[in-house]
Amino acid sequence: MEQEKIAIVSQNRPEWVITDLAVQQTGAILTPIYPTVSPQDFAFILNEAEVRIIFFANQDLYKRFQPAFKDIPTLKHIFSFDIVDGAEHWETLKATAEGEQMRKAVCSHINPETIATIIYTSGTTGAPKGVMLCHRNIVSNVLDSAPLFHFARKDDRALSFLPLNHIFEKMITYVYIKGGLGIYYAESMDTIGDNLREVQPMVFTCVPRLLEKVYERIMAKGLELTGIKRALFFWAVDLGKRYDNHKKGGMIYQAQLALANKLIFNKWREALGGRVEAIVSGSAALSEKLIRIFSAADITIMEGYGLTETSPVISVNHLESENRRIGTVGPILKNVQVK
Repeated sequence: MEQEKIAIVSQNRPEWVITDLAVQQTGAILTPIYPTVSPQDFAFILNEAEVRIIFFANQDLYKRFQPAFKDIPTLKHIFSFDIVDGAEHWETLKATAEGEQMRKAVCSHINPETIATIIYTSGTTGAPKGVMLCHRNIVSNVLDSAPLFHFARKDDRALSFLPLNHIFEKMITYVYIKGGLGIYYAESMDTIGDNLREVQPMVFTCVPRLLEKVYERIMAKGLELTGIKRALFFWAVDLGKRYDNHKKGGMIYQAQLALANKLIFNKWREALGGRVEAIVSGSAALSEKLIRIFSAADITIMEGYGLTETSPVISVNHLESENRRIGTVGPILKNVQVK
């Protein structure tokens, strides 16, 4: 049974995930495409992946890529999440969906080695490169990553703003769903600060550059302070630079850190919504200094390492202090072998 090829061109939104899960249940292959990709790369990806069905988020994205449609002979059906002229609204699919018997018949053709998705990366040279991941690849990474989090409260929630087109955010979304978290999507990259305070997430993923920007803004506000407030601010930062979760630093240091958290660092946590227990960082190395300072402020950074080809987590620091070492990318994930 030949697999259907389906693509999504959309920013993060609930319809993206719903479509993704539906595609996987039918045994089709999902090819997510960045909304910022060039029309030339758009046509290349759809042609190489032999995409027949595509979902657009809105009118703007549809219009941006419409001129390339003529260069994609395999493309037969176009749907949209918003109402778009020239595309069929995605909710029409609900009306034509088959019953449970058909779903079971389709699922019977899916096995762990069935290709679930093709993730295209920019590559270092030339055209985008497609990485094929099967259901086993993704599910194993989800099952082995999920125990690293402690989702217990009914109102635990996550904020999502890294692109779902990347396997990092795609996989962690499945972890959130497995843990029963509510997933909230940032309105844009420019509103992340407001959305953090509004949503008050327990966890979110990010890249190092975002945390660097957060730190730079905090430092800029510290420089605006005067007198005793300024002195206390930079005293707390200096304490943070010395933080080591494996070396308590003695009673005096612990007392100073507790005071710094009460006077200074609590405002940092409030800026992130006030409930953050973990920030998962990947894609590049994060400054050890930043990890120490944020950890001192009781904001745990779970820095990890992975590849698109490994679905993606290879190693990651844990929430528990004994399995979290600053300056490393953490222990190897369960059931992963590194040679």
